[in-house]
Formats: sequence, structure tokens, C-alpha cells
Amino acid sequence: MIRLLIASLALTLSGPAMAQDAPQTVPVVLETTMGNITVALEVERAPITAGNFLRYVDEGRLDGTVFYRAMHLDWEPRPNGLIQGGTQFDPARILPPIAHEPTSSTGLTHARGALSMARHDPGSATGDFSIMLQAQPAMDADPNNPDPAFHDGYAVFGFVIEGMEVVEAIHAAPRDPDKGEGWMKGEMLAEAIVIRRARRAQP
Repeated sequence: MIRLLIASLALTLSGPAMAQDAPQTVPVVLETTMGNITVALEVERAPITAGNFLRYVDEGRLDGTVFYRAMHLDWEPRPNGLIQGGTQFDPARILPPIAHEPTSSTGLTHARGALSMARHDPGSATGDFSIMLQAQPAMDADPNNPDPAFHDGYAVFGFVIEGMEVVEAIHAAPRDPDKGEGWMKGEMLAEAIVIRRARRAQP
């Protein structure tokens, strides 16, 4: 009996300590025409990237933007690939580019549900982002890769905590085989999915 009481007390005491050790995140809801996606922004582990996205949210810069791309990968498990959305370099919406936060510095990874900034060169990300359908380790930074193109990877800054079924529904939406340029041709949605509003989740 005493041992059970001690074990119970230990669990009780360890709960708050474990909660305090968890990295700080900020929940945000993306209200889309296909349903809501709730994400947790990693403001402690990826402060530059998550802070940038939060500014887009707080200033209403994502309201009325769209998910416009669904990249499909023929890999298991399926569905696999990513969806992409955001400001599409709209000069009325975008903020200045931010410094690149590689996953080798943040400790985050391109796991299922990860949010990752779209970019050209490192340090060029503004207001476009992707959500992973499955883990994409090739998008993580790899400083030891013999190909310099893989050294920096992409910046993860949050994870989906509710609404992955909405992400999968957007990914499954019809694509236009003639839309897109270069290697993205055929990956553009026939009808973009509108992000009606992006807001901080209510406590």
C-alpha cells in the first residue's frame, strides 16, 4: 500500500515538471473551405520561423490566401507528399524574408503533419508554407551530405495537432495537369482551397 502511495505521489509530482519541460508552442487555427486545421507553432525551438508565421496570422496576411499545390509521392505509407499554401509572393501581403533555421539547429524534423517554410535559397522564405502528409527526412538539414544542396534543408516551425483529415482531403483534391511550371507542373490544384481566416486558437 505504501509503495502504491509513493508511486502515485511520484506521478503527481512529475506531471507539472514534465509540462514545464515541454517546449513552448502557440496554437493557431487555419479555417479553410474544407474544414479547420489546428497547428502548434514552435515558438521556442524555431523562434524566427514560428514568430514570422505568427506575425502573418496576427496581421491577417493569411486571410483569403489559398492552398494551391498538392505534391503526390508514390511511396508507402499513403497518402504521401505535401500540400502548399500561403501568400504566393503577393506584394501586398509578404513581409521581408527571414533568416533560415535549419532542422540541425532546431532539433525539429519533417515528420507527418510538420509545417515547413517554402523557399528558394536559404534565407528567402516569406509567407508560403507546406504541410507534410508523411515523414520527409530528405527535407531535413544534412550538413554531412556530399551534395551542398542538401546541407540546409527546409525550416520546420510547427505541427498539425488537429485536422490531418482536412490536410488529406486537400491533398486528394483534383489537380490540373496543365498548371504549374517546371517540376511542379501537374501539382497545382484545379480549384485552390481558400484559407478563410488564420487565428490564434482560443484557450
